[in-house]
Amino acid sequence: MKSLKAFLFFLLLGVFFAFPALAARFSGDYLLQVCGSDEQGKELTPGGHIACQAYISGVLDYHNLIRSLGTAPSVDFCVPEGTPLNEIHQKIWQYIASHHHEQGPFIAAPGVALGLYQAYPCEE
Repeated sequence: MKSLKAFLFFLLLGVFFAFPALAARFSGDYLLQVCGSDEQGKELTPGGHIACQAYISGVLDYHNLIRSLGTAPSVDFCVPEGTPLNEIHQKIWQYIASHHHEQGPFIAAPGVALGLYQAYPCEE
């Protein structure tokens, strides 16, 4: 089982380094745009919630992979089992919106991780 986890980790690492341009397509600005909705809850970008939630899910999956390998992530968070993705989506959008000056043109993944850390800290 450990060799399978190590294989998957190195496979993901290889994909990341083989296609760096693909990995960096979501900036904080873009995530803010696709995750946004108006006062009535209507998304600002048609189909944006799908892209937003898929990106957030990818960060969650990667975080869980790192933890499963016994490596402590540098930004650790603990999203309770069963938390609706719509709730996580809203919390991340609020975090990115309030930290836009720090996140804007940069890769969105660290902002998502920090938003998850703020919203769902691990109890020690």
